[in-house]
Amino acid sequence: MKLEANDTILFIGDSITDAGRDRNDSHHLGYGYPLMIAGRLLAIYPELNLKVVNRGISGDRVSHLQERWLNDCLRTQPDVVSILIGINDTWHNMGTDVSGSSESMIQFKSKYQDILTQVKEKTKAKIVIVEPFLLPYPADRREWRYDLDQRIQIIRELANEYADEFVSLDGVFHSTGIKSSYQYLTGEDGVHPTVAGHGKIAEEWLKIIEN
Repeated sequence: MKLEANDTILFIGDSITDAGRDRNDSHHLGYGYPLMIAGRLLAIYPELNLKVVNRGISGDRVSHLQERWLNDCLRTQPDVVSILIGINDTWHNMGTDVSGSSESMIQFKSKYQDILTQVKEKTKAKIVIVEPFLLPYPADRREWRYDLDQRIQIIRELANEYADEFVSLDGVFHSTGIKSSYQYLTGEDGVHPTVAGHGKIAEEWLKIIEN
């Protein structure tokens, strides 16, 4: 993906994207991978006058993204929109009858497809879909895989249809975690990245940028 002069890059998703940003400051990028990516891009391409925006909100599921899509995406009219969502859809289903159910997956796909269609129809933005991930520490996170793996497969199918770029993270996080430790990337919950985890997301994301 090639960036152009004056491009606005929008990062949107859940707490992994939010990363502690100050929501009272529209320019605040949080302390995670959006900040790391912005720092790198702004250092490499000062002549492009890029604008980077973070609209991640902790706890969001795909339904929440759909509800705020007009205000937080379409009205921004980004040139690039990067979406990372899905882990909370799994998290909130655990221990319920709908965990891993076909109905839950149909709804997830429908809502995700809706926001992607809106981007295609109402903006000129390039779409970057970032794959959710989950590491098996603590051990009970293994029980989440049945639900999340289905969502990952849906996201890959949607990326094939709608995305300009796809950032695959689940396998990369597992590979790195096996070499170091799972806690090295996601601390004590298997979900929220450490500084190293955010760095790994930023590293993988930056690979899509053409020099």
